[in-house]
Order: sequence, then structure tokens, then C-alpha cells
Amino acid sequence: MSEPVKLLGSFGSPFTHHAEAALRLKGVAYEFIQEDLGNKSELLLRHNPVHKKVPLLLHGDRAVAESLVIVEYVDEAFEGPPLLPLGDPLARAAARFWAQFAVDRCSRTLFKALWTPDGEARRGLVAEAKDNLALLEARLEGRRFFGGDEIGYLDVAASGLAWLAVLEELAGVGRSMMGEEEFPALCRWHGEYTSHEAVKACLPSREQIMAFYAGIKERLALLAKSMQK
Repeated sequence: MSEPVKLLGSFGSPFTHHAEAALRLKGVAYEFIQEDLGNKSELLLRHNPVHKKVPLLLHGDRAVAESLVIVEYVDEAFEGPPLLPLGDPLARAAARFWAQFAVDRCSRTLFKALWTPDGEARRGLVAEAKDNLALLEARLEGRRFFGGDEIGYLDVAASGLAWLAVLEELAGVGRSMMGEEEFPALCRWHGEYTSHEAVKACLPSREQIMAFYAGIKERLALLAKSMQK
């Protein structure tokens, strides 16, 4: 009998999505536990005493924290299509490098550009965000997904881009930072990723995302301001 798999996460979190997408792509049955981040559960605090954050994967009596660490664990611990390239250390290293780039540098800059008021600072952030997107655009190199014909590790790591258009609308951005004219490959990739059957099952709808982030819009603006200090 297989050991139970539980995922502690929060609605609307791209990091939670990383873990859920990995589980679904590998065909792993799991129980999703919605965590109240304003009143963190004893289960979360006991199994992730260092960061006290979601997502947190529980596999039997084992706990795995941090979204990309969870993705790698799921890839190695369960049968199913590989997320990291097999038998190619250089390709695996490259996927990890660009995944970290997507999660840290790319997403962080996009977030600040979204929630920073119009002005010189925002123009600089938008320019930096587009430079980062151009690097990801080049990584696709005409492929359906970053790793080839199927969704892989880097696709999951870059999946925060699935939220971008909705957040731009909510933030009142006039022109998308990831427009089709400038980034045709990324826009095509976005459509392919969000329409994948496994991914669709754990992606909130546009309406759900809009409603969720509208409720915390002021907090996001304050967070973006604090990140620039």
C-alpha cells in the first residue's frame, strides 16, 4: 500500500502551484490541505519549523519544504514522466539554473513592476522585467515547452507567468509586459501550459485569481515598495 501524500498550500499561490503541478504531472494522488496563513496550523509549524511557509509536502512520515525542492522530490520519488532531463547532467543543471532565474529574478522584478506606481522607478523595472523575459523567450528556441514536447521542471518553475495578464489588469497596467509582438514564443508557451489537462486541474480560474488578489491589492503595493529599499 502506497504511503499517503498530503500537500499543505494556499489558494492563489504560484509556489503552491509548482508543487501541485508536479504531483499531477506525475499522476500522484494527494490530499490538498488549505492552510490559513493568518492562523498557521500545528501541522505546518511542526513539519516546517524553519520557514513556517507553504507549500509543504508530506509523504508518509517525511516532510519536504520549498516549492522547487518539492518538485524535484516528486520527480525522483514517484513513477511517471520525468520533469528533469534524464541522463544529461548538463541539461539538468541548466534546467535548475533557469528555474531559479524564473522564480527569483524574473518573478521578483515582474512583481515590483506590477505594483510600483508610474514613474521613473517603474519604467526601469519594466525595462528590467522585459530583459528577463527576453532571456526566457530565447530559451524556448522554437520548442513547445522549455524541455521539449512535454512540460518539464523549468515550465513548472516559470508558471507564475500564467498569472501575469490577470494581475496586470488588476494593477491597471495599460500595456502588457509580455505582449505577443515582443514575446511570441512565451505567449504561445503560456497558452500551451495553461491548457494542459494536468495543469488546468490545479490552476484557479481568471475570475478566482482576480477576486483573490483584489482583496490583497493594497498589501501587494506595500510589499513591492518594501522590496525596493
